[in-house]
Amino acid sequence: MNGNPHVSEKTRLKVLEIARKLNYQPHTYAQRLAKQKAYAISAVIPFFTSYFFMEVLRGVQSKISEIGFDLVLYGVNDPSTQIEYYIQKSTHRGKVDGVLFFSMKFPETYTKYFIQRGIPIVLVDTFHPKFDSITVDNFKGAYLAVKHLIELGHEKIGMICARLESIPAKQRFDGFKQAIVDHGKKFYEEFFVETRDTRLDGFNREAGYYACKELLSRSGEIPSAIFVSSDIQAIGVIEALNEKGIKVPDDISVIGFDDIELARDFGLTTVRQPMYEMGVIAVERLFERMNDKDAKPKHIKFIPELVIRKTCP
Repeated sequence: MNGNPHVSEKTRLKVLEIARKLNYQPHTYAQRLAKQKAYAISAVIPFFTSYFFMEVLRGVQSKISEIGFDLVLYGVNDPSTQIEYYIQKSTHRGKVDGVLFFSMKFPETYTKYFIQRGIPIVLVDTFHPKFDSITVDNFKGAYLAVKHLIELGHEKIGMICARLESIPAKQRFDGFKQAIVDHGKKFYEEFFVETRDTRLDGFNREAGYYACKELLSRSGEIPSAIFVSSDIQAIGVIEALNEKGIKVPDDISVIGFDDIELARDFGLTTVRQPMYEMGVIAVERLFERMNDKDAKPKHIKFIPELVIRKTCP
């Protein structure tokens, strides 16, 4: 039944006929054990409730289903203490054929672990030189946003940022600041707020809302534009501005980052990163790695694009 070449055609046909009469269905798990293949991949991910990850995972699931594999999710609530535990859990006893590792800094202690065991792995939204990676150019995306604001004539540009411990947040902050410097503008410390909210690394609506309230309370002056490190935060920012009677875009312009579905509903100008496509390509690259474990790592970096809507026309 497994197509063994040492079984004669006569015997094979006889076994198949008996199986048909008995309505026999092969046991999937037993087949997988026999072939020493799990037909599953794991995704080690910092949280599930982020719009960004939901969209990336949609791309991952779509491609995995097309190939006929299963997806096993491992959610890391506290990256500082749980990453290594979930890496071990996801690869223990050959439960999966490969691993997708999302957004967190990959622990150096596990580099040899994957290489020596030949476990295929692709990093998504994070980077390590020894492993395949799928990322977006966060620095360039933030740079594009600030460049657009400067070209519109804005001088006092603020930023509301997620936790700088987050790799994407730090890269976006660096791009923001570099654009300010390159165009000879002033970086206003009073108009920069790093969220205090640690949930989802600060990539949440409430974090944006309270960070904006903090910015508005610092002085009587407000910036003419705010770049926000994610769309979901930007929605919270707009809510805080509305409460104070500050109109967007008449009194202040706002630009986000991601281009989630809600951004379109709010008419939010934003930096688009191809989240769904990143998920699809991450799976494709993982399967290429599974078929050629000795190939050199590939680092695929998407270039983001500015999407102009009504919050910063």
